[in-house]
Amino acid sequence: MTFMVRASRNGARTGVFTVGSSPLPIETPSLLLSTRKGLPFFTPPDLLLSLNNHNNSHLLQISPLHFAGCPSEKTISDIGGVHELLGLQDCSFIGVARDSIVCLPHSEGTNKFGASFETPSGRLLVKPRDYMEIISSLKPNLWTSLADEVPSWVTEKRNRSSVDRTIRWLDDCIALDPAGGSSILGAIVGGSSIDERRRSAHEAAARNVAGYWIGGFGLGESLDERPSLLNAVTDNLPVEKPRQICGLGLPEEVLQGVAAGVDLFDSTYIYHLTMGGFALTFALDTEENYAHSSVLGYAGDDHTKINLRATIYRKDLSPIIDNCDCYTCQNHTRAYINHLLNVHEMLAQILLEIHNTHHYLGFFRMIREAIKRDEFESFQKSFLEGRRSYLVAHAGC
Repeated sequence: MTFMVRASRNGARTGVFTVGSSPLPIETPSLLLSTRKGLPFFTPPDLLLSLNNHNNSHLLQISPLHFAGCPSEKTISDIGGVHELLGLQDCSFIGVARDSIVCLPHSEGTNKFGASFETPSGRLLVKPRDYMEIISSLKPNLWTSLADEVPSWVTEKRNRSSVDRTIRWLDDCIALDPAGGSSILGAIVGGSSIDERRRSAHEAAARNVAGYWIGGFGLGESLDERPSLLNAVTDNLPVEKPRQICGLGLPEEVLQGVAAGVDLFDSTYIYHLTMGGFALTFALDTEENYAHSSVLGYAGDDHTKINLRATIYRKDLSPIIDNCDCYTCQNHTRAYINHLLNVHEMLAQILLEIHNTHHYLGFFRMIREAIKRDEFESFQKSFLEGRRSYLVAHAGC
């Protein structure tokens, strides 16, 4: 794995990330495509690599706990790991020990030995040794150490113990790793405590790891307190290693993470949009002033997305976005997707996930270009003000 920062502007940064044997560089900040057992929830593998022409659809996030006992670690290892199992040799996999879609570890199911996770085999107490056996069989390109994530409202004592456990589990994972930590993203937690966030980041930075995974966000902290929590982490990490975060999915949240210097984000936001019947429509050219949203303020439309379940789209023969070059917009109409949603046909989710993924990858490309032009702060301000003014104007609709 190699990572190089190309440009840095007041915390926000762009870089080039190469992982595994793939010669294709991935530009950061970037989106990791969330998966269920290694494959996107609805996107067919043959369309996966054509989602975006900037190589950034080649990076997938898996939960190693999805593979706990089904199939067995020996079966996966004999096949050759997750790349061979799924037939996606050209993709890179990052293993994250959480399932952002279903649930997080329950604090009452966590002790000093391991964390409680929901797996295909039921709820299991996963210890570092158990976790390392799964990692060894899957052979992901990068993987995170176990983390004791807690919501923002826990006591200071519980928050402190979660950091202690996460540090101890990181040390256990490094000790059990034959590569000595060269593929580990050290987990960082700390809840809503700036001091614990800083301590967790400082301890992870002192270890021999490939990069860092920032957990515990999106668990109750407010938008206003999040920047200081993020900065407490990133200010204490070396600049030459990549930083990944889970729990920040909305465009506003992604912009907060980028402003703090985060490089990689998960895409669970796309899953929730797709399951709700929503399609992203905000403009990918700031000068267009979000002109793509031709119908606004109706049935959940909010200046960034439209609700294709709404009856207003029943006879709409236009694509989701004019001039969008994704497979969905090139071949299907809003009316067709509205019909598929109303008859509960899974093809609706397939088409929506393809469009939403393609569009959100384009959003990240916009962010990278703004940083390179030294215009990220104005881009963030313009995006947030446009969304805020729209919501205020339609508050009574």
